[in-house]
Amino acid sequence: MIPFENTWPYDRFGQDIYVQNCPFCQAENVLLPLKARDMQELQDRVKKLLVFPCCRNRLTLVDADSDYLLASRPLRRGDRSKST
Repeated sequence: MIPFENTWPYDRFGQDIYVQNCPFCQAENVLLPLKARDMQELQDRVKKLLVFPCCRNRLTLVDADSDYLLASRPLRRGDRSKST
């Protein structure tokens, strides 16, 4: 099972990949330095180092699907089961 706390949602607009909020500094609408080829490699299980342009925090991505990036460490705080 994929740990939900290690995921972060992203959006595609044409060839650009954005996150609505940076998981580190909470900057809005952050354009990520990822391209379609990078996303395909992530889906093929090739790890990628992502440096957020807003705050220069680093993150190792290990997978991606059409909605979420999967990181090697938690990006979310709190216990998801408490929200039900």
